[in-house]
Amino acid sequence: MAAGETQIYAKVSNKLKGRSTTSLLDPLLSMGFPAHTALKALAATGRKTAAEASDWLHCHCNDPSLDDPIPQEYALFLCPTGPLLDKLQEFWRESRRQCAKNRAHEVFPHITLCDFFTCEDQKVECLYEALKRAGDRTLGAFPSAVPLVLHSSVSYLGFFVNDSPADIIQEFAVMFATEASILADCTVKPCTKQLHLTLAHKFYPHHQRTLEQLARAIHPGHGCQWTAALYSRDMRFVHYQTLKVRFQYKPQNMDELTLSPGDYIFVDPTQQEEASEGWVIGISQQTGCRGFLPENYTERASECDTWVKHRTYTFSVAPDLSSGKDGEASSRRNGDPQPPPMSRNISSLQSLQATIMRKSVLVVRHGERVDQIFGKSWLQQCSTSDGKYYRPDLNFPRSLPRRSRGIKGFENDPPLSSCGIFQSRMAGEALLGSGIRIISVFTSPALRCVQTAKHILEELKLEKKIKIRVEPGIFEWTKWETGKTTPTLMTLEELREADFNVSMDYRPAFPLPSLLPAERYEDYLHRCAVSMEQIVSTRPQDVGVILVVGHGSALDSCTRPLLGLPPRDCTDFTQLVRKIPSLGMCFCEENKEEGKWELVNPPVKTLTHGSNSAFNWSNWIPGN
Repeated sequence: MAAGETQIYAKVSNKLKGRSTTSLLDPLLSMGFPAHTALKALAATGRKTAAEASDWLHCHCNDPSLDDPIPQEYALFLCPTGPLLDKLQEFWRESRRQCAKNRAHEVFPHITLCDFFTCEDQKVECLYEALKRAGDRTLGAFPSAVPLVLHSSVSYLGFFVNDSPADIIQEFAVMFATEASILADCTVKPCTKQLHLTLAHKFYPHHQRTLEQLARAIHPGHGCQWTAALYSRDMRFVHYQTLKVRFQYKPQNMDELTLSPGDYIFVDPTQQEEASEGWVIGISQQTGCRGFLPENYTERASECDTWVKHRTYTFSVAPDLSSGKDGEASSRRNGDPQPPPMSRNISSLQSLQATIMRKSVLVVRHGERVDQIFGKSWLQQCSTSDGKYYRPDLNFPRSLPRRSRGIKGFENDPPLSSCGIFQSRMAGEALLGSGIRIISVFTSPALRCVQTAKHILEELKLEKKIKIRVEPGIFEWTKWETGKTTPTLMTLEELREADFNVSMDYRPAFPLPSLLPAERYEDYLHRCAVSMEQIVSTRPQDVGVILVVGHGSALDSCTRPLLGLPPRDCTDFTQLVRKIPSLGMCFCEENKEEGKWELVNPPVKTLTHGSNSAFNWSNWIPGN
């Protein structure tokens, strides 16, 4: 081969080459583990070491499905590495920051070579041999560069692989499928359609232009080594949501799940009827056990976070060593100077300036309500026999405002807890630090919403400058309210007497008496849409942020009309809303150039904290 020509060589990333299934299985059998569970552990851990499989078996000692003959599902992907991967990961981060998460963020950058298929645990080693054979046979013809052509549509953005390189890659996929069928007795369906590397999928249509601009910064000519990677996943949880544990949690009851940071929890959205607000039922990947867990101890994870990488076959391109550019390459990445560290800060400042110059709507859920912690009987817990309020727990508010119906008026219109007040103040403090400019405030007539707005404004130092406009049109869906009548809410006069700076001049889109009990879902969405239309048109020429404080449901019902999106299915809406935490936020910006609103990142971070159960000191007295 002439000097300076590109040389192609391959390496199989299998450091354990030569270790047969038997050599990994024997140590597990000698420890007393049955053969079928030992093989299951090896498959679940990627057949790397007997020690990892042993640890997996010890963690799953109480797993009720340990003896079930359920194999793993496997798939083969062609994955980029090197400078091209760096650019793709940068796109992943920026597209998520600017346009929110879409389906492409669930999986790493890849080209799918075959659909997921099953393989018996004792035959997985044969898949590795199938990968090696297919790679070796394709090696000489594998393209030194894979041309990528950008393709965009309303719901898809990605690179297409065309011409002869696509044919060669598809031949490699067919060879692997054939070898897997012969060696491992698997039915593998290779990808014979258009090969593609997805950048974004199922995104909001108004984000298409931004995503395209970000994608054009990825030059397909960036250096890349392509690697065929064999992954597996647990087929039982394909349609589940995946949560990652952030904080440790020790169960308080027998039916609760132990949480360890870094563990993953599989949650079936259709099986959550028994879970109370703020809790979910899930299955631990680490132990296989099932139970209740506090959802705010977790965060959403990507679909591929729980996948296991088994083996890879890398098609590597040897650089031209005679070019004499190695020194230059060490200071530059792909010939491009690295941006200075301050560029991200400048970008953040520009983003903030853009927000200030636009009209925006920040929809916020109220803080923690007292009945959320102390249950439906909370009023009985804090009432004396003569109907006066007292504070039985520090999380009860110090006092309650006066109402015409006395303390009974709070039964279906509960106040914030002490923690709810603290949450609201923290959010206000964060908004003050973000530098955004609040120009007006609208709230649901529910006391907890008015209180949340008040405490946010106090932290913003705007409680005297901006009056709170009470809009009954964004009140909770009345079908979810208890009783056959709508709750008796505080009047504007009562709120003003209780030191809430409410506007007495604002004419709401829906007066309080217009709220009907047990209204239809369509009627609820209609009043929210009409109310938001009036809210955003109240000060049409002003730029800044309109703060809307409502209920968890408002984050969906009050933003989708602005975004021009159709209503969600009622069942999907219900499942979504129950997961929205206290002070959850959605942020919409008006794009006047394109005549539409866009959903963007909120100006402040989310608020996460754990539970704190009740404590009775008398339990420590002997005999009690």
